[in-house]
Amino acid sequence: MKIRNSGNAGRRQNIGDVFCGGLLMSMLNYIWAFMILVGVIYGAMTGRMADVTNAALDSAGDAVSLCITMIGVMALWVGLMEIAQKSGLIAKLTRGIQPFISFLFPEIPKGHPAREYISTNLIANVLGLGWACTPAGLKAMEALAQLERERGNPAYLNEGAAAGDCGRAASREMCTFLILNISSLQLIPVNMIAYRQQYGSVDPAGIIAPAIAATFFSTLTAVVYCKIMDLRRRGRDDYEI
Repeated sequence: MKIRNSGNAGRRQNIGDVFCGGLLMSMLNYIWAFMILVGVIYGAMTGRMADVTNAALDSAGDAVSLCITMIGVMALWVGLMEIAQKSGLIAKLTRGIQPFISFLFPEIPKGHPAREYISTNLIANVLGLGWACTPAGLKAMEALAQLERERGNPAYLNEGAAAGDCGRAASREMCTFLILNISSLQLIPVNMIAYRQQYGSVDPAGIIAPAIAATFFSTLTAVVYCKIMDLRRRGRDDYEI
């Protein structure tokens, strides 16, 4: 009976996740549909429907060309990432940034899978491999959710999940990881270089220095913010005790 109940609870949790994801996608669809409709109506009211049509066709062609370019760039850098992983370089870098991981995530036990996934994600981000870091980021979030279950957080236990329940709160580690991921330091902004080259920039790699400076300060700001919020939380916990 316990096994059956656990399975039903797991299915309810999956239904809730699908419901939340479907609701988000539906909202995005409405936003895009609204933007397209406003553009068409404005073109009709101003007598520029021919321009709207030409722009739509030209943009479709540009999108296909850009996708082909990005596929080539993605194949190159993901291949380099695979070589680095096979050669042991990623493993060495992962071990090298463990003190930084311990500084930002002191409550994640050493040896927990979340630490490895977070490290891999950060390394891929620093190298500008946005496509390669996505799987590691998803795995990191799954591992952090598993960590919450191990801690006994009722919102993350199967028994605590209800169908259609979107009220599960992110843990401190999840928030820190998300903030750090968004503000991530990038040494080689591959996406921006590819975009600039595609649209005829005379110096596509000229963005590297400004990107390093911008992402360095954004990452520094993210780290300081996360540590301040962590200290405030610890202070509230000590006060309540």
